[in-house]
Amino acid sequence: MMLDELGAFVLCLALALSLAQLALSGRGAARRSMVFSQAGQAAAISTFACVALAFAALIHAFVTSDFSVANVAANSHTEKPMLYKVAAAWGSHEGSILLWCLMLTGYGAAVAVFGRGLPQRLKALVLSVQGALGVLFLGYTVLASNPMWRLAQAQTPVEGNSLNPLLQDPALAAHPPILYSGYVGFSVVFGFAVAALIEGKIDTAWARWVRPWTLMAWSLLTVGITLGAFWAYYELGWGGWWFWDPVENASFMPWLAGAALLHSAIVTEKRGALPGWTVFLALLGFTFSMLGGFLVRSGVLTSVHSFAVDPARGILLLSILGVTAGSGFALFAWRAPALKPGGVFAPVSRESAMVVNNILLTACAATVLLGTLYPLIREAMGGETVSVGPPYFNLTFIPLMAVAIVLIPLGPLLSWKRADARGALQRLWAAAAAAAGTAILGLLLVSPRKALACLGLGAGAWLIGGAAVELAERIRLFRIPLAEARRRLRGLPRGAYGVALAHAGLGVFVLGASFETSWRVEAAEALGQGGHMALGVYQVSLGAVIQVDGPNYIAERGPLVVTKADGTIVCRAAPERRFYPAGGQTTSEVGICGRGLDHIYLVLGDRRQGAEGDPAWLVRAYVNPWVRLIFAGPFLMALGGALSLSDRRLRLAAPARKKPPVSA
Repeated sequence: MMLDELGAFVLCLALALSLAQLALSGRGAARRSMVFSQAGQAAAISTFACVALAFAALIHAFVTSDFSVANVAANSHTEKPMLYKVAAAWGSHEGSILLWCLMLTGYGAAVAVFGRGLPQRLKALVLSVQGALGVLFLGYTVLASNPMWRLAQAQTPVEGNSLNPLLQDPALAAHPPILYSGYVGFSVVFGFAVAALIEGKIDTAWARWVRPWTLMAWSLLTVGITLGAFWAYYELGWGGWWFWDPVENASFMPWLAGAALLHSAIVTEKRGALPGWTVFLALLGFTFSMLGGFLVRSGVLTSVHSFAVDPARGILLLSILGVTAGSGFALFAWRAPALKPGGVFAPVSRESAMVVNNILLTACAATVLLGTLYPLIREAMGGETVSVGPPYFNLTFIPLMAVAIVLIPLGPLLSWKRADARGALQRLWAAAAAAAGTAILGLLLVSPRKALACLGLGAGAWLIGGAAVELAERIRLFRIPLAEARRRLRGLPRGAYGVALAHAGLGVFVLGASFETSWRVEAAEALGQGGHMALGVYQVSLGAVIQVDGPNYIAERGPLVVTKADGTIVCRAAPERRFYPAGGQTTSEVGICGRGLDHIYLVLGDRRQGAEGDPAWLVRAYVNPWVRLIFAGPFLMALGGALSLSDRRLRLAAPARKKPPVSA
């Protein structure tokens, strides 16, 4: 209990230190004082240390089942496995907000420690903005969402209520920390944008400092989104991986803004162009992150991914969003007109290609934002409940993204300032041939009635081929001796490999998504023990269903055997239907059999009465072709981001701005 009280104390101390960070760093920037700036850096590191200690105290309370802490009593149970006791620390509203604060203060400490190459005033301004964000979110945590709140001794229960069974999963144990590290990573980019607007100076050095932080946040967010999609795929038992759920969209919007910012920052770094647009995207990325936090934790959404229903605290989160985003965009409206427009470029150039890329990605984010918020606005204005589902996004998002996919391989082959479009297209002949061949093979060998899906397969091949052509052009393959080409390939910067890998990863994802969504096979039937049903070219048979006692659940386990027409066994699985007595909830544990790139996906549903009065169970089965590519593609994209981040040219401690010559 002493550790719980210590956690509550250091959480309050962290709030005070974040105030000190704001004041000291702001004073250091205003007076250009090294003493105040260094004191602000020390405050940033100390704030993170206090929040980390509070978070450790919360985990200790969950591990030891200290039900005198209200958060533990509401979300834990003595019979819960140890992994999920630890994960419960961030599975609740209060714990997830503390995790957000841990990431926020951690990034502030990272700027203080690793931002050695930053100019003193710019660094102080960034830390001042981080301190202001810390005051808002830590203030909300301490005053309205305190995870260390203690119950009176008379109210302390003997046993807790346990964590939502859907959250008791290894993938979801890792999903929130990684997702939040991506979400909150955009706070540093937001701080750089606000600092640049205050200084009134956005140049190539500033863009170079912003890029690694953006790349880190974007890569982590990519992994977090993919883990969430994978969890939904195998935990919810519906056979799909993405449903355009509002909470899914909440994480997708900052990802799109971050992707646009990465490309825009390259233009600003290389050519000094688009400074205002780059700053706008930097502000937008963290705004979308805060919007995602509000949607998930406010209770305004009814979603399987949303586990908090507290409108009162939601209003406070909305207020934080309004203050933070409103201040940032108000500053942008005031200072942006004074920014220099930067370099001039021709309509056909690499800059123009990236501008078009930015417009398309931003339009994609706008369509997702509209589809996510429209039902909420409609309900708030007229009380009518409406839903926006996959048909809307298929008609709006996919065409925009398809155009972006067509242009992605073209951009890296265009020259800066002025380019020859015909020459770039001629160099992409191999990628075009691969795309056309893949689409035609799909039409001839798979199904001529799936023309749009075959175009999707061609688009995936186009991206992968374009990434290969990009590397080949960098080393001048086929124009120089092979030994020299190998030497040039080894000498390429890691950033070049990272860009190509990220673009190829998107192509892998497009291949998998196009094939899986168009050629999925599914079947559902109530089967008794020994019953069977057809699943495409396979047959699924149900064996004897048995009862299993788990560590904190009771389950019905149904052995399923999948065979070919000749009786050859393809796979065996034992999906379960689990009941958690502590929470009174029932979940499904699916069975997944891997066959190459495909999955055979099996679900044991609820018990029913068969035709002859015998017990039967609803069995649902799917053949999900190439589904592994859907999850492999984003991880390749994140790996490409990590590879680029390891490039010495993108180190966080970038060189300082060149000082202008001093006149005699």
